[in-house]
Amino acid sequence: MAEAKYDVLTIGNAITDILARVDEDFISAEKLDKGIMHLIEGDRSEHLYGLMPADKQQISGGSAANTAAGVASLGGNAAFVGKVAEDEVGEFYANDLREAGVEYSTTMLEHGSASGRSMILITPDGERTMNTYLGACHDLTEADILEDQIGSAAITFMEGYLWDPPEAKRAFVKAAHFAHKHERAAAITLSDPFCVNRFRDEFLDLLRSQTCDYVFANIEELKALYQTDNLHDAVQAVAQDVEVAAVTMGADGAMAIANGEIITVPAFKIDKVEDATGAGDLFAAGFLLGLARNQTMEEALKLGCLSASEVISHVGARPLKNLRALALTHGLAV
Repeated sequence: MAEAKYDVLTIGNAITDILARVDEDFISAEKLDKGIMHLIEGDRSEHLYGLMPADKQQISGGSAANTAAGVASLGGNAAFVGKVAEDEVGEFYANDLREAGVEYSTTMLEHGSASGRSMILITPDGERTMNTYLGACHDLTEADILEDQIGSAAITFMEGYLWDPPEAKRAFVKAAHFAHKHERAAAITLSDPFCVNRFRDEFLDLLRSQTCDYVFANIEELKALYQTDNLHDAVQAVAQDVEVAAVTMGADGAMAIANGEIITVPAFKIDKVEDATGAGDLFAAGFLLGLARNQTMEEALKLGCLSASEVISHVGARPLKNLRALALTHGLAV
């Protein structure tokens, strides 16, 4: 097998994140469910955008793109596949992601929906309430999945948020097929309990059919997948369904379930959680890069937890410090 050009290639919704701090009254006044992701239409998107504070921050985002940017910050070779429109937001997105060190070459949508964006409202307790207009994201198709590109990645990683439009779903499965054809690994993140509750049977089929070799989840997502309130039962179940499961546990760190073994590592201590946005995405970046470079499960978990600790120490879903340098200072291989 040829050496991989990319350590990690990610596939997901290409969304420009627009972040702003708001108070609890803002959340209440707009009748938003705090701490979860709301899918909204274009009109609602324009309404919320108009109410956001002037000092908002704009960055190319989306869960899988954040993971790709994390891989690049760790010194890995990363690529991203996701759809934007040929408009001002789309141009910003492409340029910003490339500046983060990620290869991005998906053809832009010429006609139809506008580029996607997510308004992320951060309350004083660090919780984020996401309001996402997907727009052009839903126009990702099988034609955007290139065999040479997928076959050049050690691991192809796909986000559960993408598992909705039929065309994107087919693209998702095609990417996994190409990965396996070239003896590479395919991975999925469950993304959100909302996604799990909608697509539970399909997600389980992706694991049990070995379409996906690795699965990423937090505790609530994993319990939702197996419809249990008992974490132990969920862990035992996922161990039967997939080669590797990586589970984030917040302040308790993370665990990996592989080959009948459970490995846990503690979280890296930080002074204060400023913004939880991107914690799971950056954990995935570190863990995936560790796997792509044949690290042990413990080493990969530590790299994931360190990457997550950096991103929650400030506002925004991208690292502000060079993660490779940070890893080296903690004695972690990258």
